[in-house]
Amino acid sequence: MFGDCAYAAQQATIQAKAPGAQDLTNKTVRKGSVTEELERMVNRAKSRTRARVEHVFGVVKRLWGFNKVRYRGLAKNATRAFVTLAMANIYLARRPLLTQLRA
Repeated sequence: MFGDCAYAAQQATIQAKAPGAQDLTNKTVRKGSVTEELERMVNRAKSRTRARVEHVFGVVKRLWGFNKVRYRGLAKNATRAFVTLAMANIYLARRPLLTQLRA
């Protein structure tokens, strides 16, 4: 599970709910410590992965208004989510797709 420093205090809760989940939350970095630079590099790598994943959800929320979901039934909500995420993938890949068409 990826998360920022705010989730670091909830480690016990995360382990209780999902015992097999790998904890990849960012750790708090102490300034002036011997391992400060190493901790920052590890946090940066974790944040890079989290940013790639969360960017898709930002596109879905902003472009297609998926901020609030009203209850329509699980099947309809799931279908809407799958279609919206598929459109987001196409939207995010539009530049490479357009360069392939022009070549």
